[in-house]
Amino acid sequence: MKTRILVVALALAAGSAQAQIYRCVDANGHKEYTDTRKGSHCTLLDLPGAIPAPAARSAPPPRARPQVPAAASQFPRVDTAEQKARDADRRAILTEELNAEMKRLGELKAEFNNGEPERRGDERNYAKYQERVAGLRDNIARSEKNVEALKREISNIR
Repeated sequence: MKTRILVVALALAAGSAQAQIYRCVDANGHKEYTDTRKGSHCTLLDLPGAIPAPAARSAPPPRARPQVPAAASQFPRVDTAEQKARDADRRAILTEELNAEMKRLGELKAEFNNGEPERRGDERNYAKYQERVAGLRDNIARSEKNVEALKREISNIR
């Protein structure tokens, strides 16, 4: 019991380093640790690291703004030929991803079979079948969005 009270007292001291902690002992000798004085049977504890509570809170100091370079001309420039090579690499990578996504979309649509995919042997329960159909529908929608995004990204390349 004493260790529990001590742990509570230490937690109060650590959690509120700016508060005062009182130890109150009742007529039966039970000790209570609190941050408010509950009468003459309470004594103020002198805890190491505790500082008195401030009278009034002051406003926090203003945040410093990050330094912004004076001009954009200070940034390193990329040679035009180098940028064109980077763009060509990017276009090739995105085109490869687009082809793979379109292939995946075709496979999903073939499996979906216009909303009536073939039932598998492990789908004796109709709810399992419906779950798989809903998952296929979601995967098709996601794949279509991916194709649109890849096409849009390729069209943004200079």
